[in-house]
Amino acid sequence: MPFLSSVELAELAGVSQPSVTRFAVALGFDGYPALRRHLREVAPAEPAADAGSVNEYQQAVEAEIENLRHLAEALADTGPVQRAGRLLAASRPLPVLGLRAAAAQAHGFAYFAAKVHPDVRLLNEGGTMVQDRIDAAVRAGATALLCFALPRHPREVVDTLAHAKEAGLTVVTVADSAFAPVAKVSDLLIPAAVGTGLAFDTACAPMLLGRVLLEAMCDDLPEAQSRLEEFDAKAAARGLFVD
Repeated sequence: MPFLSSVELAELAGVSQPSVTRFAVALGFDGYPALRRHLREVAPAEPAADAGSVNEYQQAVEAEIENLRHLAEALADTGPVQRAGRLLAASRPLPVLGLRAAAAQAHGFAYFAAKVHPDVRLLNEGGTMVQDRIDAAVRAGATALLCFALPRHPREVVDTLAHAKEAGLTVVTVADSAFAPVAKVSDLLIPAAVGTGLAFDTACAPMLLGRVLLEAMCDDLPEAQSRLEEFDAKAAARGLFVD
């Protein structure tokens, strides 16, 4: 178990992958990665013959590959992503929230979304102003908010999402786990695990999920292709990019 993925363990145990996560949470851990890390510390398995040739950096990459594989399996059910795409496309404006560790994910999504969506509003700074900006978005016609929420989960993110729901917004959240603290203040949460093998978490799966949500949103924006073509034409005229 200390060296199995949650998907592999679920297959061996004859249960669903979410059951493995719930089992870990029931034992008091934040999720399966935390339980597995604990087991590696207290009951390490016999190393493989070539284990010495794999360093900690490679292990971190392998863990992220596992997270991406799990995300690919989860995306076999396209329903949640397609629902999210419709919600995001229909919201004018579209506020995108990401604080602290998740700020980069929100910024990346907002950067590309602005090329196809008529009004994207990035919320990447906390404090007392963020609720004002949410209220302003609601007054302007916003119906949904996209949030990226990653560990360690700031209390202000939970409070901000609670305010967004009270203001009438439908909250779509990308988080590291279906049991993350933001789950209780989200209308639709789509999980994508983070890597925990290095000093700072890695978030390849949440970033890719953000791009998937962009694609789903584009599918519900009839003018998306024409906006991209217009941008490309202007970029070429300005010499914006070099070959």
